[in-house]
Amino acid sequence: MKSYIILPAILLLTACNSTYIKPGTMEQGELVFADRGGYSMKRSIKERLEERGYTLRVGKIKTSSSAGGFEGVGEGVDGISISSVVIPTDAKYVVSVSERRELFAWYWCPFNGFWWWSFNVSIADQKTGEELMTWRGRGCANSSLRKLDRILDELEKK
Repeated sequence: MKSYIILPAILLLTACNSTYIKPGTMEQGELVFADRGGYSMKRSIKERLEERGYTLRVGKIKTSSSAGGFEGVGEGVDGISISSVVIPTDAKYVVSVSERRELFAWYWCPFNGFWWWSFNVSIADQKTGEELMTWRGRGCANSSLRKLDRILDELEKK
């Protein structure tokens, strides 16, 4: 009877993260582009990269308007304005993070950061267009940060 309970629990816990990594492909000190804002995971990745010696930029906002020749697009049409971000041309890497709002998981993560994260992360080489890392994961805040450190350790050239 115990095996019927333990096996599903183990399978659920092992399915929390899925990563693809190209080891030894990132160089410290390079310029990294990351999206603005975000919840805890996006902020934490930016902080970790800066701590490791990378220079981070969020790009410049470029707002388009209807005067640009696009009918029905831009400002002035029902109050709609479309903005985009210009990625710095000298950025070596691009970090993309999509995440859900974190949940306060006092019952599940009391000794591991209290917050439950669910996210998708990608790091790509902007110059070659090659994706260096993908990570789909969910977990407690502190264990996700420890996993991030192990991933970055593997990605960086020694």
